[in-house]
Amino acid sequence: MTYRLAQDANGGPVLETARLRLRMPTLDDIQPSFRFWSSDRSRLMGGPWTLDKLAAETQGLLDQWQKHGFSLFTVTLRDSGPPIGGIGPFYPDTHPEPELGWSLWDAENEGKGLAHEAAAAARDWFFATSGFQTAISYTDRRNHRSHRLCERLGGRVDPATPGQEEGDVVYRYNVDGGRG
Repeated sequence: MTYRLAQDANGGPVLETARLRLRMPTLDDIQPSFRFWSSDRSRLMGGPWTLDKLAAETQGLLDQWQKHGFSLFTVTLRDSGPPIGGIGPFYPDTHPEPELGWSLWDAENEGKGLAHEAAAAARDWFFATSGFQTAISYTDRRNHRSHRLCERLGGRVDPATPGQEEGDVVYRYNVDGGRG
C-alpha cells in the first residue's frame, strides 16, 4: 500500500505517505494555488485562469466530493501545512470517465518525486474505494513530464479514447495493473 488512511475532523479521507498528506480541498486553497493557475506554468493544463475561474473550478472539486465521494486532493508536505498542489482522481460532468490529474503549484517542488508519491497514493485509494476499474489522464502532447509520470504510474497510451483538447495524449490506468 502506498498510503496510510486517516480521517479529517469531518470524516473526510486523509492519505498519508512517507512525505505527504493528501486532504480534501477547501476554499482556503484558492489563494495558495492562484500563483500557479494564473501563471504560464499552467498553460499545458488549460490555464492561465482568472481568480473567478479558479474559484469556480475549486467549487467544482468540492461538488465532486459530494457527488462522487472523490475528487482532487490538496497536497501538503506531511510535517508542514501549506498546500503545494492538487493531485488525485476527479470526475467533472465534462468527462466521460474519471481522470487522474496533478499539479504542483511551485516549481521548487518538481523533480523530487512528490507528484508520483501523491498520485500513486491517490490512484490506489481511488481504485480501492470507488468501484471504478479504470481511469484516464488527458495530457497535452507537449507535456513530456506528465507523460513520464503517467508511465511511472502504470498508465498506457489509449489511442481509442478521444482527448479533451485537440492533440491530447490519453493514458489509461487499470485497477489490476500499473502499481509504480
